[in-house]
Amino acid sequence: MSTPTGPAADPAVKAIRVALEEVPAHVRPEVALEALGSEAAGRRPDGAPYTVHQLLGHLIYWLDFTLAQLRGEEPREPAHAEEGWPFPPAPPSQEELDGAVAHFLATLGEVGRYLPRWQEPVRGSRRSVGELLTDIAIHNSYHLGQIVLLRRQVGDWPPPSGGATW
Repeated sequence: MSTPTGPAADPAVKAIRVALEEVPAHVRPEVALEALGSEAAGRRPDGAPYTVHQLLGHLIYWLDFTLAQLRGEEPREPAHAEEGWPFPPAPPSQEELDGAVAHFLATLGEVGRYLPRWQEPVRGSRRSVGELLTDIAIHNSYHLGQIVLLRRQVGDWPPPSGGATW
């Protein structure tokens, strides 16, 4: 058996693949959002700055932004932080919430397909594909942890799969 070479063998690429797809330190993104109901997604516990729905919108905003950069587009940088929080506190319907979750997961999968291009520069940026993927993996990890905490606080955890079952 030969030892893999090229970008797939790069330890950093492997680490980001794990962070984007496997997430051994916590639940996978699809589990964090599994069976999320619109009522729970729109509830804000006392002292919490956001709802799960708002956090999901924030994740989608930056995932879409990063994907546009990876495609070679030049998305407009937000003028103010609040532009990165596009969702209202509660989703308009369960169908729209389900669509947002599906969009997030599909876009996350599309972003992951850029891993083989790890060392390539991103057009219109001083950054590499690897740097953008690292940023989005860390950003997602941070906010998905917040989503799990909020779901616990509003009594909407664990999901049907059990969440972390190890």
